[in-house]
Amino acid sequence: MNDSSWGSPPSAGYWGPPDQGALPAGPAYDEHAAQHTRPMPIVPDVPGDPDAGRDVTDRYARARGAAPQSGPPFRDEMPQEPMPTPPPPAASQPSQPPQPPKKRAGRDLRAAIGVGVGLGAVIIAALFVVKAVFVGVIAVAVVVGLWELTSRLEERKGIKAPLVPLALGGAAMVVAGYVRGAEGAWVATALTALAVLVWRMTEPPDGYLKDVTAGLFAVFYVPFLATFVAMMLTAEDGPQRVFLFLLLTVVSDTGAYAIGWRFGKHKLAPRISPGKTREGLFGAVAFGMGAGALCMPLLIDGGTWWQGLLLGLAVAVSATLGDLGESMIKRDLGIKDMGTLLPGHGGIMDRLDSLLPTAPVVWLLLVVFVGAG
Repeated sequence: MNDSSWGSPPSAGYWGPPDQGALPAGPAYDEHAAQHTRPMPIVPDVPGDPDAGRDVTDRYARARGAAPQSGPPFRDEMPQEPMPTPPPPAASQPSQPPQPPKKRAGRDLRAAIGVGVGLGAVIIAALFVVKAVFVGVIAVAVVVGLWELTSRLEERKGIKAPLVPLALGGAAMVVAGYVRGAEGAWVATALTALAVLVWRMTEPPDGYLKDVTAGLFAVFYVPFLATFVAMMLTAEDGPQRVFLFLLLTVVSDTGAYAIGWRFGKHKLAPRISPGKTREGLFGAVAFGMGAGALCMPLLIDGGTWWQGLLLGLAVAVSATLGDLGESMIKRDLGIKDMGTLLPGHGGIMDRLDSLLPTAPVVWLLLVVFVGAG
């Protein structure tokens, strides 16, 4: 068979009615081959007329003995459902800038304020009614603070600082400071330290060094610093001195909290206390100096406003350092508060943290400014 015959055009009669007795001429065509080599009809492309090729297709169907098509000749011409028109986009609202999260105090302020006011009333009543009663208040605070500290040391570090000699010696140190002044406080401190060393000898030697070391630390951290409050009380204007000491410390802490909560952005000591800021320290200094300048002439005989400024500055610095010091201890122990005795505040030690290191500072400056009294 000649290969060129595959491209030969069909005869003219191909598009007409079928001729039953004739076949296309040429050596390449026979009856069997003609049935397999008929090309598909060429449908004219008439733009815009989907039925343009239907007549030709129908004639081709009739030529083959088939019924003409009743629908569209091609599947692509099948009618389709119109695509739903999407709704117009809503009017774009102006994007709101993200609002910064509101700051939270982190504690129950109602409980904290209520407990603070209650404690303040008790302290002031004891301070200005009978001095000896206030000495008892100091001794009780010292004993509870020692109990909280030693309990946390044992729970978190396995350190067993002897509580009995600490509690008895701590209370005796406060009383000795009030009765005998600085000399009595030093003697009581030395005896308490000795009692800690001896008391621990009644137990096995394992851990002796770390237990007595923690005990001696507790002696100087809590009762020894508290004896300076008792020594302030021995002056003729002792209640006024102690009240000034408490007032400046509370005002300094309040200024640090208020300014730091509202404007604090720059961390003061992030690895020790992430919540404290430089702005808070500035607030503590400003509030403390302002309160000192106002209260020093009013409460202390012979006191002046510039002495109050210096006293307020010293209180702000010592109170901040004391707060950071206890934060360092709590971070090492892995705890948030030393106790849960005071709702909204934590434990007693969480309130004494700024008072304890401030007491010797205020006692010394008042002695320098106006004398021992």
